[in-house]
Amino acid sequence: MENFENLIDIEKTFTALGGEFRTPYQKIQAKLSTIRAWVFDWDGVFNDGVKDEQTGSVFAEPDAAGSNYLRFGHWLTHKQKMPFSVILTGANNPASFRFAQREHFNAVYLKVSNKIEALVHIEEEYDILPHEIAFIFDDVLDLGVASEVGLRFLVSRKASPLFTNFVKTRNLCDYITANSGGSQGVREICELVLGMSGVFDEVLEGRLSFSATYAQFLKERNAVTPVFYTSENGEIKEIIS
Repeated sequence: MENFENLIDIEKTFTALGGEFRTPYQKIQAKLSTIRAWVFDWDGVFNDGVKDEQTGSVFAEPDAAGSNYLRFGHWLTHKQKMPFSVILTGANNPASFRFAQREHFNAVYLKVSNKIEALVHIEEEYDILPHEIAFIFDDVLDLGVASEVGLRFLVSRKASPLFTNFVKTRNLCDYITANSGGSQGVREICELVLGMSGVFDEVLEGRLSFSATYAQFLKERNAVTPVFYTSENGEIKEIIS
């Protein structure tokens, strides 16, 4: 089957959507080959940040599906090596637990107000260096991590023009989404990365047909059991249920 994504100018498509490349397209594309881990903030990224006392902030299915396609695409482009997938949140979000369990993420760090602690822990515990991490974020609490990692995707929010300008002027992001967390900004990033990696069509066709390749990926993905961590007195500790 013809690879129709090759007929589309990915950079122009996402720029026309309203996305903003703060780092040249080709440089982001080149950095993708070095990425081993995808770290996602939760509030304002998978949702609009609205909470209730029982569940915290929920998530949207298009973002969940996008994160799965992203991991499949990474697996295809990195010689069938599963990416290390993390949720990193400064709050207590029970929905992020359920999401990580359902989607078989590797780890959730919650109630980590100084997110650099989690970055250090990922390096020490999992031997993943900061420049090998792509980070998807939306707010001030995330900027310490954004200043250290290899790729940074800012989920936009129209209500924060001064914050967005702060991030731009200090070179703390590589791409700013057109869509907010409440409008599936994560899905936008996932499709962008798959398009830049040249595997968007392959990923969707594999999932659509439930190909042998996708079945193998899914088997490996589903073998992952998330580990849950939190911060106590400046130290990252595993949560034992």
